[in-house]
Amino acid sequence: MDLATLIGLVSAFGLVLYGILAGGSLLIFWDAASAAIVIGGTFGVTLINYPLKDVMGVFPVVKNIFLHKLKSAKELIDSLVEMATLTRKGGILSIEPKIKEIDDAFYSKGLQMLVDGIEANAIKAVLEKEIDYVTERHRLGAELFTTLGTFAPALGMIGTLIGLVQMLQKLEDPSSIGPAMAIALITTFYGALMANMLFLPMAGKLKKRNLEEMLVKELIMEGVLSIAAGENPRIMEQKLNVFLSPKERGGPAEKEE
Repeated sequence: MDLATLIGLVSAFGLVLYGILAGGSLLIFWDAASAAIVIGGTFGVTLINYPLKDVMGVFPVVKNIFLHKLKSAKELIDSLVEMATLTRKGGILSIEPKIKEIDDAFYSKGLQMLVDGIEANAIKAVLEKEIDYVTERHRLGAELFTTLGTFAPALGMIGTLIGLVQMLQKLEDPSSIGPAMAIALITTFYGALMANMLFLPMAGKLKKRNLEEMLVKELIMEGVLSIAAGENPRIMEQKLNVFLSPKERGGPAEKEE
């Protein structure tokens, strides 16, 4: 699991829980009707906003928030340079046994197309198409969580208004106003909690994951095309090093303006 996500969830919900328990019982913050309005209503209006297949298709993307293991750019560059060296020494077919050892589907596809003798322009078109598809899938996932984060507080406010209307119907009994007002405010609490501690942070993490993955895929594509062009491995390595930070290259860090 991604350590930052785990620490963030534990610390955020832990501190909120501490704040609740420091002032009273946790049970006073539970109301089934409020939870139904906020949770059910938020997912309901999201289904109105998106087709069912889009909503269901976002669940595989969610795993990137919690279980995300991306190969480092430095390791990929070393691997690509090795492939280029093998190609120059033994021809393009010499890398075929190495392809089976690669666990990155995008990387292995690019190399396999090289071995199959597909032209560089066609390889570039296929890889760019796949990058576009993955980008769109991740964009939709981030957008959907942003939408959930937008709707949750709105449904919380609707629940609060429902509670206020019900409270105003009972003004003749002053003793019922306090509990009714508390229940009305709980829906706003639920909406704000879901939006700001779950949905919006998840959207932000998915956007960050997408940028990282696209950088790696562009590096792979550039390396595969360099091998197809028969570039010198050392020249290719220098060209691919632009994808690395100065620290990863082992050189002096760039000064910030």
